[in-house]
Amino acid sequence: MLLAAGCSTKTQPSFADDLAAITGFNERYLAAINDEDIAALSALTTDGHIMLPPNQEPVVGKAANDAMNGGAFERYEFSETWQPVETVIDGDLAFQRGTFTTIANPKTDDGDRLEVSGSFMRIYQRQANGEWRMTRDMFNSSTPLTQRLDTGP
Repeated sequence: MLLAAGCSTKTQPSFADDLAAITGFNERYLAAINDEDIAALSALTTDGHIMLPPNQEPVVGKAANDAMNGGAFERYEFSETWQPVETVIDGDLAFQRGTFTTIANPKTDDGDRLEVSGSFMRIYQRQANGEWRMTRDMFNSSTPLTQRLDTGP
C-alpha cells in the first residue's frame, strides 16, 4: 500500500497570475503613497518590512516605516511613478527591479520642492491567504541628492 502522507495538493498560481497580483499590489501601494494614506500603505507591508533608503540607516519594522512615512506625509504632497523593468517570482517570494520618479512638494512655505529619479529593488512575500506584501524595499537616486526629505524626528 502506498501512502501519500505529507503530500500537498495545493498548486501554485501561474507566473501570469502572480505577476497580475503583484501589478495590482503595486497599483494599490502607489495610490497609497500619492493619496498619503498611511493606513493603506502600512496594510501592504509585512510586520518585518525593512526599507533601505539612500544615505540613511535601514528603517526596520512596520512601526518604524509607518512613523517615517507618516512624518513625510505630514510635511509633503507626493507624486510618484514607477516603471517595473524585471520581475522574478519563485514560490512565495518575488523581487522586482525598476525605475521611479518622486516629486515631493512641501505643504508649507518653509521647504523646497524635491524631485528624485532612480532605481528600486523590492522583495514581495506571499502571505498565507495568497496575497502579496512588500517585505523589503531599496531605492537610490540616479543623480546625487542635493537635499534630504524631512520626515521628522
